[in-house]
Amino acid sequence: MGNFGYEPFADDYYINLHLNTEMELPDNRETVLHFCEQMKKRFPDLTKFSVRDNGDMVLEGDKERDSYRWVAIEQLRLCSGYVNPDSPEDAYDQHEIVLDLAPHLLSISLLDCEALDLMYGFDFTFEGNHDEAVSEALGMPTALEGLIDDARIQLVNYEPTITFALDEARKLQCRFSIETRSNPNPSRTSSQPEDQLSVYFTVRRYWGLGSEKSFLHAFHELRRHGEELLAERIIPKIIRPLAQVIRSK
Repeated sequence: MGNFGYEPFADDYYINLHLNTEMELPDNRETVLHFCEQMKKRFPDLTKFSVRDNGDMVLEGDKERDSYRWVAIEQLRLCSGYVNPDSPEDAYDQHEIVLDLAPHLLSISLLDCEALDLMYGFDFTFEGNHDEAVSEALGMPTALEGLIDDARIQLVNYEPTITFALDEARKLQCRFSIETRSNPNPSRTSSQPEDQLSVYFTVRRYWGLGSEKSFLHAFHELRRHGEELLAERIIPKIIRPLAQVIRSK
């Protein structure tokens, strides 16, 4: 989709990269700070470094802004994200630099890689019933419709999830999921203003036996498939209908 952004379809969108490893990532002070300093040199808006209670180390921009970057070193995962970039290209550039620096600065090799993920996320701010909105926009299989075909029944949880492979070896897979946040508690009939309905679409490349190419080569493969599926299926068949239903409420 080139430089075309996804902001017209959702209140927030983000493009994240996850490099999943078999061995624990380095957590010593010198290694972590050197990696973060190199990222900050490339992206000066990465200004805040913190260590969470679970040990995750995060370098991020100003989260009070509508658009910000972040990078995280978790125990078994290196993550890179960009919330509301001006264009997908801006997020892709960041992810490429992370993958370029990681092998040398964090000692992550192809042998250590379990999987590489490219995830596209879309958040909709909606105070109504999230599950009913999803059902109205996307429908549901006839067999499931028969379960709730009664005026007395109210839908309180509907979060479709599907995973499919793009190759015979099943090393290249896609996962689509929806997370609703309407509270089923009868004392709270709607979601809070800050609760968002989220749509996630992830393209994953599993590593394994056989000749593997570079992380960047795998990333470009994920990007190619991700953009193609977004343009042909996810945006027109899921994101746009969902946005239209939410606007109509």
